Amino acid sequence: MRPVTRRQADHHAARAAATRTQLMAALERLLDAGESFSEISVQRIIEEAGVSRATFYAHFQGKSDILVRLTDELRQSLLELAQQWDPRAGEDGADRFTRFFEEVIRIHRAHRSVLTAVREAASYDPAVSDFYTADLEGFDEAVLRTLLSEQAAGSTTADLDAVAASRIIIWGGAQAIAHHIKVDDGGGDAAFARELACIWWYGAYRRPSDNP
Repeated sequence: MRPVTRRQADHHAARAAATRTQLMAALERLLDAGESFSEISVQRIIEEAGVSRATFYAHFQGKSDILVRLTDELRQSLLELAQQWDPRAGEDGADRFTRFFEEVIRIHRAHRSVLTAVREAASYDPAVSDFYTADLEGFDEAVLRTLLSEQAAGSTTADLDAVAASRIIIWGGAQAIAHHIKVDDGGGDAAFARELACIWWYGAYRRPSDNP
């Protein structure tokens, strides 16, 4: 048997990545068209992507696996965005938070159908539920570290309960953004982003101390 060359391996990896992208795009198109995730079958995805069943299962265990992969890519985009934010930069934090949330809302709107599907599936699919919970827990831990760091530096008041605050910020914020996108046509995005920014910034990061 002839050994597999580096070029052949790279070609195979590129084709596999392209196939995965093709299947993920197929699912997202079906969701964008208004189809419910629970009613979309593997066969429906296969037909939309134009691949065989064997090809599908060579790359994904099932449709929930595709949904998790789609959501993971969005999570990475949001995490990279969040990591660029520094609470001790010179500009007013509420203004920077506002721009941050405007971008977060834009990303959520662009992929609304996928995020709706993952919240739906999380209610009955343990694999999706575990991923969704771990996703928010990851952001929760990141905010908690930032708040504790700010407290240690004396920038955030010492009487703030950082654990409770991080939970409210992340878990409550995720629900608030989802509901806003559901009931607003986009005209209120700037105002919503500003209010959310001020609640985070002045409610936690720069809350006045209760101790004079």
